[in-house]
Amino acid sequence: MSEAKTCPPPTEPVPLPDNIRSVQPGSGVCYRIEIAWGRFRRWYLRMFRRRYVERMARLRKGDPAGAPHEILDPRDLKYCCNLCSAEWAAADDPYAWRGKLPVARWGLAELQLMGYPLLALALAAVWLPSPWTWLSLAPASLLLLPVYFFRDPPRRVPDGPGQLVAPADGRVVEITPLEHDEFIGGPAVRIGIFLAIFNVHLNRVPERARVIELRYHPGEFLNALNPESAVRNESMWIGLEETAEPHRRMVVRQISGLIARRIVNTLRPGQVVERGDRLGMIKLGSRTELIVAAEGLDVRVSCGQSVQAGKTVMAVYPD
Repeated sequence: MSEAKTCPPPTEPVPLPDNIRSVQPGSGVCYRIEIAWGRFRRWYLRMFRRRYVERMARLRKGDPAGAPHEILDPRDLKYCCNLCSAEWAAADDPYAWRGKLPVARWGLAELQLMGYPLLALALAAVWLPSPWTWLSLAPASLLLLPVYFFRDPPRRVPDGPGQLVAPADGRVVEITPLEHDEFIGGPAVRIGIFLAIFNVHLNRVPERARVIELRYHPGEFLNALNPESAVRNESMWIGLEETAEPHRRMVVRQISGLIARRIVNTLRPGQVVERGDRLGMIKLGSRTELIVAAEGLDVRVSCGQSVQAGKTVMAVYPD
């Protein structure tokens, strides 16, 4: 009788490093404007809507400890949900409807800051004397671009056992065997996906797993097609471990590009995520890598193939 193979125990999560103090650690102009608006909004709520603040405090679950500011309502969690466990049930969240919009929530500030001026220009041009009214088409067309950039289409996630879905939309540009990966603990395969500026920019979880570790690397902003970008560019490294035996490990790397300069990642160590869950985004195009254990892996994609996050099966473990 052959000896049964023992599986390693689940790994203890590693605390967030000091340089991850937000879901968007690289900051940004729109980010700073939204943070400043949040300070004003919280002042207004404390001064003029005390009953609302008290009611939301009673309904809040989890612990706000670790957040960089007061958590008065769900809007305050947008950029610090990875730093604390505070949350509200969907029925108690007056802003839950935002999650149903076909637009990434992390792009709403950019949409408003860019969209309102463009909308005002388009409306103003309509009142120009003929034949100059056609000029309204220019700002109206530009208004559609950020809406398209930050779109969040629904995805039907496959539910077959052992399947690993794409973490990003784009084109497969690399399938490289690795002799050894430190986190995987043995031979691995790295699959690189290039996100063009017109791809959906949301990233998704490849498989049901527990978040073990995150590493943020501030860096340069080389073209994502440049092989050096994988080493030198700003990036977020995400170490995951399957919740089911044999607890295989995998890595997702979000890498910024020449135009994409803001990485968003909402995960926190110890969190359990489902296959196809949104984990963040890279704003306006870049590169995403999936690194998985090579043993028993059946890669189902090829270089040059277009894939969709949360939908395309990248690889399968048949066992």
